[in-house]
Amino acid sequence: MSLLVVGLSHRSAPVSVLERASLSTDAKAKLLHDTLAAEPATEAAVLATCNRIELYADVDKFHAGVAELSTLLAQHSGVALEELTPYLYVHYEDRAVHHLFSVACGLDSMVVGEGQILGQIKDALALGQELHTAGRLINDLFQQALRVGKRAHSETGIDRAGQSLVTFGLEQLAVRVPVAEWAVGKRALVIGAGSMSSLAAATLARVGVAEIAVANRTAARADRLVEILRAGGADARVVAMADVAVELTRVDVVVSCTGATGLVLTGDDVVGALAKGDAEAGSALRAPRGSAPDPAPHTPPATAGRGPRAGLHTQLGNAEVVARLVAAAEGGGRIADAGAARTLTAAAVADRDGCPVGLDALAADPARSADGRSALTGVDATALELHGTWADQGEAAAQRQPRRTGRAPDARADVRLALLDLAMPRDIDAAVHRIPGVRLVDIESLAEASADAPMAADVDAVRTIVADEVAAFGAAQRAAHITPTVVALRAMAAEVVAMEVARLDGRVPDLDERQRAEVTQTVRRVVDKLLHAPTVRVKQLASEPGGAGYAEALRELFDLDPQTVASVSRADAADPKNDDDPGRAS
Repeated sequence: MSLLVVGLSHRSAPVSVLERASLSTDAKAKLLHDTLAAEPATEAAVLATCNRIELYADVDKFHAGVAELSTLLAQHSGVALEELTPYLYVHYEDRAVHHLFSVACGLDSMVVGEGQILGQIKDALALGQELHTAGRLINDLFQQALRVGKRAHSETGIDRAGQSLVTFGLEQLAVRVPVAEWAVGKRALVIGAGSMSSLAAATLARVGVAEIAVANRTAARADRLVEILRAGGADARVVAMADVAVELTRVDVVVSCTGATGLVLTGDDVVGALAKGDAEAGSALRAPRGSAPDPAPHTPPATAGRGPRAGLHTQLGNAEVVARLVAAAEGGGRIADAGAARTLTAAAVADRDGCPVGLDALAADPARSADGRSALTGVDATALELHGTWADQGEAAAQRQPRRTGRAPDARADVRLALLDLAMPRDIDAAVHRIPGVRLVDIESLAEASADAPMAADVDAVRTIVADEVAAFGAAQRAAHITPTVVALRAMAAEVVAMEVARLDGRVPDLDERQRAEVTQTVRRVVDKLLHAPTVRVKQLASEPGGAGYAEALRELFDLDPQTVASVSRADAADPKNDDDPGRAS
């Protein structure tokens, strides 16, 4: 076995690099074909998820294999090799097996113990089988990884150590409140209808959201997902992708996970939805009973040539936002930012200079803080952004101060729109976390949050399972490696017996059939007994670490033709009776 894995994950690379190095379905297929076309590799599989990209291959040269696989990853991911190299890791032979088994058990996941990785491993194997890049080693390895992962989840409590990325993300949105309680009465929008989005929709239905809308570029897939949700009793409906901006004005939660290469939700989309919602709510309050609400005010367009974030900054600089910011600052130093209330202790505020643009002074002016429109005077979007940076610095200073006793601030205050971005690359503009009333949880924030997640005691039991399974897999592979040599040896012995029996017929032609059969059987028994002990012993020795040389020794001792051994290997691999059933991956 010469298994090599080259990859990068959330443990080795920042999210910004993972985001850029993500692989589309077409890129995976091209990567696998190019890997087999490379000289060192004979079979390959690629495992690409939202937080890892790994290329597995059976290679005949270690150093050449590392160089070739690294180069191919860089070429197909679109990240230059010199930039990608510092974040790559390499595992070889038993260490590569140990790595994949650990991944399958959820030990290497962002959320330790999550079981979704098993489906992703199954998909990686299915792609390799479909493209005929998965040979005997890759098939054996990935099939066994699936079994090891299932064993870990069935025999231990690893599920208690973690959950799916979707559940963990919803917990981060809920903030110290049980997800089922947080979800009551909420309306949700799921963007995408792939495996992760389907899991998100099913999870939202399970925790009890009131309504689920599904938007997807391929309407048929959205229809199928909605049908499944309805069959389970959920209130679900399909939304056209063109209507997502409108849908944002009426939902409380958005989960997005698509394969898009660009942003699905920009800052302008979110700000526009909140502004429209505010306008409609205000019109409904102002309008006399029976009258039609006032039309929503025109939303200023983004500044030409400056992209979506320019539009976001422009719309942030409005009276309502500044008024809310000032009122929050006045009410005990709470700064509304990133969808959460951030508390600045008096000591921390006193120990640093005031806001560089003077927005903190507005809190001391009751007239201006009470009137958001007057507070807007002289304040532009850049100033508001600077104020947000100042608030962040104040939060860091506050965390260094001794904590005050009493009730902790409610980190869910004024969250009007909760966004969960599980896509890689991201679907939602990261800048929306600056919008008051919006809480964004994405892959990067999930990685930070999971770093502090408690580890269950069952993790140790899973590590023991992985170690045992790696040893068993290595022994089986080493034993299988010598099998073609043993088969070739027995074939050579049978040929010698046949030749000697034919020679006997020429020398003693008067033997009848019964006598000839008895002599033939006797010779065969002698040969079998002579070969039995050595072949059994050599299989035992070959299964132990360092036993790979016994096959070579056997070939040398009995002068076996290497081409004969190779032909036995090819025939054995091509025999459908020896192939693992692909259905076992399910």
